[in-house]
Amino acid sequence: MTPALETRGLTRRFGALTVADAIDFRLEPGARHALIGPNGAGKTSFVNLLTGMLAPSAGQILMDGAEITALPAAARVRRGLARTFQITTLFRSLPVLDNLALAVAERQGIATRPWRPAARYAALREECLALLDRLGLAAQAGTQVGALAYGQQRLVEIAVALALRPKVLLLDEPAAGVPAADSGRILEVLGELPAEIAILIIEHDMDLVFRFARRITVLVQGRVLTEGTPAEIAADRAVRQVYLGESLHG
Repeated sequence: MTPALETRGLTRRFGALTVADAIDFRLEPGARHALIGPNGAGKTSFVNLLTGMLAPSAGQILMDGAEITALPAAARVRRGLARTFQITTLFRSLPVLDNLALAVAERQGIATRPWRPAARYAALREECLALLDRLGLAAQAGTQVGALAYGQQRLVEIAVALALRPKVLLLDEPAAGVPAADSGRILEVLGELPAEIAILIIEHDMDLVFRFARRITVLVQGRVLTEGTPAEIAADRAVRQVYLGESLHG
């Protein structure tokens, strides 16, 4: 089966510092995959390479078997690659509905037109409201993003990414800064996402990782240490040594 996303020898150097060291990685169609590793392992740099925010020094990136290594970030989004960030990048002064509407407008190619509130576009509004309803955010459609609790803002960011109708969704620490009660809701939302979307989650919350992922890749100093099922990773001595006592499931 052709991977939804694949890297071959992906490398990025900053002078003497190598943040991605010949990474070979496969994200299968419909995957529920996690990328973990200690601080400084290169996880966010890897995601930035995948999304085109960072250019590789060597190696290839393929999506559905087609090379996208040289494509700019916007072109990758149009091919179905979406992401969230460690820190939300939402328009805090706009209502939740308009944040989603901007994403839909970008997908539909109407974002270059003079912007009008989402309420002025009936079909766009209906699509956004349906998505918000699916994520349990319909009641917050008219609320300014900045007025929401942080956990709800993270859910809105996931909604914005889904509004792009991605084939591949990269979630960079979706539970970062989120109270434990809200992180449970994030996990519920991830569990309800369409099965055909391949999802890669980068997360420090090991409980969330082991409850969500079917496969886990461990990154250390820009290299893949190992990959396996959650049970295999939890039992791996090398992984435990890397984490030096950091909590792993079980």
